[in-house]
Amino acid sequence: MSNSELIGSSAKFRALLDEVNLVAKVDSTVLIQGETGTGKELIARAIHEAGHRRANRFVALNCAAIPASLLENELFGSERGAFTGSVTQTIGRFQAADRGTLFLDEIGELPLELQPKLLRALQERQFERLGSCRSIQVNVRVIAATNEDLGRLVQERKFRADLFYRLNVFPIALPPLRERLDDIPLLAEHFVEAFARQQGKTIDFIPEDVIMALGRYDWPGNIRELQNVIERGVVRTTGRVLSRHTTACLAATNAQPGCCSMVSSPAAEPVSIRTLADAERAHITAVLRETNGRVGGPRGAAAQLGIPRTTLMGRIQRLGISQARSRSVASTQGLSFLRGEDSRTNLQVIEAAAG
Repeated sequence: MSNSELIGSSAKFRALLDEVNLVAKVDSTVLIQGETGTGKELIARAIHEAGHRRANRFVALNCAAIPASLLENELFGSERGAFTGSVTQTIGRFQAADRGTLFLDEIGELPLELQPKLLRALQERQFERLGSCRSIQVNVRVIAATNEDLGRLVQERKFRADLFYRLNVFPIALPPLRERLDDIPLLAEHFVEAFARQQGKTIDFIPEDVIMALGRYDWPGNIRELQNVIERGVVRTTGRVLSRHTTACLAATNAQPGCCSMVSSPAAEPVSIRTLADAERAHITAVLRETNGRVGGPRGAAAQLGIPRTTLMGRIQRLGISQARSRSVASTQGLSFLRGEDSRTNLQVIEAAAG
């Protein structure tokens, strides 16, 4: 398979690729099931591109994105005058995908009253446009996808059993990202390279602690969420090393115990953010924890924040982050963001500030 967007080396990912290559050789209907953000459309496109239909169109339709009253027209088209406002003949997605592949995303959202017509189109490969009695024959390979449990919807009578069985000829279950932890470094590198190029930056290195934090997170949004996190990190990056603040947002959004945070410091406590000053104070404090309290130098907090060391020290004093006044009190009074840590770390900050 030549699709460059399919990235991974884990056992589950290799097994997934084997299934994709297997079903791509035939025209059987495929039902892709997986959590949101796992790449269902990407897999559908990979199946299309690896099969004999790749020279023809791949047509996608999100069944949840179209109002129920318009979905039949989107799928099958309509004749002029078929309904109020219909002034021309329209071609539906089934006809547009003739000799190619039709991808029906969020198939669990398909209205119950429309399901028999879809079932007939799948079984007989023909349909009628709205306002027409003439059947149109098509040769379409259908791939459906959902993040719903269609079996449960069938039991609840929200989805037709016969349509479910017709779609579920070759089921593919996409593993969530938390079950593909070995693939996270490869995915992160891919997204960093892509977004750096997009933003006109050069980023050569991802810090090990960032990779470790990505691996500890639970990823409820899966690959899509990882992509967004990396994009934010690239935006924050000012040098050739991906910002260590890339994973700061994960600690605040992860409700799972033992999931990632920026650092494993027992001194870190929840901060109530009500004003812009509170937000700035929390941000600077987090970066200072990342750098073990070092303000200056190429790996210090000032470099990570992209501001001069003197500017950062001024903000530390203005925001009341630092309670230390001189080297003589560093080992006893320390800094508020490092309270509870050893005096050597506190001295690093005081020395950096003085130097």
